[in-house]
Amino acid sequence: MPGPIDDEVLAANRAFYAAFEALDMGAMSDVWEHSDRVACVHPGWGRLTGWGAISASFFALFQNGQHLQFILTNERVDVTGDTAWVSCDENILSEQVGGTVAALNLFARDGRTWRMVVHHGSSVLPQHEG
Repeated sequence: MPGPIDDEVLAANRAFYAAFEALDMGAMSDVWEHSDRVACVHPGWGRLTGWGAISASFFALFQNGQHLQFILTNERVDVTGDTAWVSCDENILSEQVGGTVAALNLFARDGRTWRMVVHHGSSVLPQHEG
């Protein structure tokens, strides 16, 4: 049964998607840990490491002006100590594209705040969806 810590992690995860939908670089920056250990894989991209490279990727994505809506399904949160991960399906809607991305988001607790340290998104081919 989910508890208060699970709810905190889910809130951090949802803040990531809210920042993405709003194209809000400040909010995205608040979600992530600013260190060299962070990693991000956008669907179809290679792995980015370090907050500098990751923030530059979101800055570039936000500049293209494509508004995405994320409908999250199959959310599952697991917590072990100061580490948590959320697996979910990102059902993406926009004027230009749509589809499903299987995502794994890893968080580390920084005091009382959960910060994203890894985001990995992999496009799901239509014949393999849910």
